[in-house]
Amino acid sequence: MTLDPAVQELLARSAPAEAPARPPTAAELRAAFAASWRRPESVEPVASVTDHVVPGGVRVRLYLPESATPVPVFVWIHGGGWTIGSIDENEVASRAVCNAAKVAVVAVDYRLAPEHPFPSAPDDCYAVVEWLAAGGAGPAVDAARIAIGGESAGGNLSTVVSMMTRDRGGPALAAQVLICPVYGHPDDGFGSYTDFAEGYGMTAGAMRFFFEQYVTDPAQLDDPYLLPLRAKDLTGLPPALVLTAEYDVLRDEGEEFARRLASTGTPVELTRYEGQIHGFYGLHTDLPASPRSHAHVATYLRKFLS
Repeated sequence: MTLDPAVQELLARSAPAEAPARPPTAAELRAAFAASWRRPESVEPVASVTDHVVPGGVRVRLYLPESATPVPVFVWIHGGGWTIGSIDENEVASRAVCNAAKVAVVAVDYRLAPEHPFPSAPDDCYAVVEWLAAGGAGPAVDAARIAIGGESAGGNLSTVVSMMTRDRGGPALAAQVLICPVYGHPDDGFGSYTDFAEGYGMTAGAMRFFFEQYVTDPAQLDDPYLLPLRAKDLTGLPPALVLTAEYDVLRDEGEEFARRLASTGTPVELTRYEGQIHGFYGLHTDLPASPRSHAHVATYLRKFLS
């Protein structure tokens, strides 16, 4: 399929006027992202939104729907190449899923590279799951029903935490939601890295930059807690919803992971969003495909958390 016309318009608006004289630093990228991000003028109301600090210092944001009884919880992990981004960027998606699925959403403000390289981010996200399972979010949340999900680097971290809970004997996770996830390396030979290297938002060069921030030792690239496609054993992981974008450097590795996970007997639902680019779910929420994907995720969560 050709690019969605709305995506074409978005790319035309966001195209840089000229190439930078030198690659930006992580701090400069964060500042540019923060300057470009604008909270929507109107956001979907939920019953409450509160910030908390998990033991160990990780900040989370808890969205609760209207409910007279405890609700399941969906741990949400933002993207940004483990280097940029925050819990603020996915306000629209978090609120939409909170209401549509009748779940609490806990957005995680994990530590960022290069100041905090691998494995800081997965350790932070696992600590949040432990906190939830211990009842840290309070009586409005059913600590026995937890799902996890994220976009891009957040999808990577969601599966890594799922592997950690399997390997450490818990806490139990009911499902994982994986949107345009990072599972391999730019040198792994996936065709989408060549086909969509430039001109579609997320670039191959940007992914190389993010790996340079996150990885301090090349030997770490063989660690399945860094790249799940390196795992020799994918059994025992939660059911997964995998959403990929047609015009995304990460498309092929996300779909390859979905196939490998399904081959173990784990229930997997894989959907490619035709005509879309990286970030269509949580970042570019003015795209028509974005609310459709929120509804898709909410339907999936109701199936596994009801």
